[in-house]
Amino acid sequence: DKPMTDAVLFRVDVPPTYRPHDAASLGPYLAKVPDVTNRLGGSPEDWSIEEVGDGNLNLVFIVRGPAGGLVVKQALPYVRLVGESWPLPLERAFFEHEALIEHARHAPGLGPAVYHYDGALFLIVMEFLEPHIVMRRGMIEGVRYPGFADSISRYLARTLFFTSDLALKAHEKKARAALFNRNVSLCNISEQLIFTEPYILHQNNWWTSPELDGDAAAIRADVALKVAVSNLKYKFLTETQALLHGDLHTGSVMVTAQDTRIIDPEFAFYGPMGFDVGAMLGNLLLNFFSQDGHARDGDDRADYKAWVLDTTEAVWLSFDKAFRTLWHDARTGDAYPAALFEIAEQAIHSDALHDGYMRALFRDALGFAGAKMIRRILGLAHNIDFEQIPDKSLRAVCERRALQFGRALVLGAGEFTDIAEVTRAARDLASGAERA
Repeated sequence: DKPMTDAVLFRVDVPPTYRPHDAASLGPYLAKVPDVTNRLGGSPEDWSIEEVGDGNLNLVFIVRGPAGGLVVKQALPYVRLVGESWPLPLERAFFEHEALIEHARHAPGLGPAVYHYDGALFLIVMEFLEPHIVMRRGMIEGVRYPGFADSISRYLARTLFFTSDLALKAHEKKARAALFNRNVSLCNISEQLIFTEPYILHQNNWWTSPELDGDAAAIRADVALKVAVSNLKYKFLTETQALLHGDLHTGSVMVTAQDTRIIDPEFAFYGPMGFDVGAMLGNLLLNFFSQDGHARDGDDRADYKAWVLDTTEAVWLSFDKAFRTLWHDARTGDAYPAALFEIAEQAIHSDALHDGYMRALFRDALGFAGAKMIRRILGLAHNIDFEQIPDKSLRAVCERRALQFGRALVLGAGEFTDIAEVTRAARDLASGAERA
């Protein structure tokens, strides 16, 4: 097992009624839930149950029956990636369930349907998304998803707007924030693994060595970068703009060519909007920088890299457009009340306010994108975008470019005027040109 993080060791109370399921015990349990048995059809003897959890935290089962399939996700009282030496409260399943329900209310059809929640077992039964695959895996293979940018930008715009002070009255927003901000254990993981550990010598960190030893040392010595990432961490700690997914990336998106679903919001909490937006932009950029490592004879991935950057632009531009529409049509909260600008000739001032709001959000998103990129190269949890590049030297070349670009985003987030400038800088770095 990898060593434990410096994150706070939270007390884990395991109720006497709790037990982790396995393939043998899950069938009899599900047989007692009528809605579940109706969806599966038949009886437990007719079902196939497979544990497929390949993530860092939980048990995940796929259950198939004569009438259909479903997914069962159950929290463990520790971090699965590390083991029992890193305890983790079971209540994270409660927050995931609440976030799935809340986000489905604002962005219907963009997450899995929830069929059952057991608060004693910290277990969620939800829709089995088939023939969907994890988007990250598809992108490694060079698969294009034409509907993704529109879907993810709609998800981001609607979930962030409608859980913020722009749409909610202050007392409603404060009550929701108070509920979700009890998810302190998973927030603490993000606080340490994203904003602190990659910038110091820490037993959890690892990277492609010895190729990136010098790069990691340079990051640890970069005082300006540490200052900038500390300011991002402060935003993460203190700003409660909206209900975030909290761990949004191409590994938490299930896709087909026509359909996009967002899963796994167990890190949900009230935080800065730019964190979710930046997480998605950063992961798209990570994939872009990994593509040279996946090139094959007859396919240099140049066209696919262009598609990834076009998609990165489309995500921000579509998000910006959707958010601006909501600002004008659905601003019913206590922030920037429309009544202040109800006189026709004053409407321009509302537009100017929103322009400033979006500029700040864009700056935050780029900074958080950069922090996400750095942690995936030097921290505890890496991306298979790079890990599945078999040539270690080539992998290091790709990772170094991503690391350099992540640093550029953290330090220079306020210098980029639009998303096209960001993608142009990424293209220049990947081709060996220096940004002017």
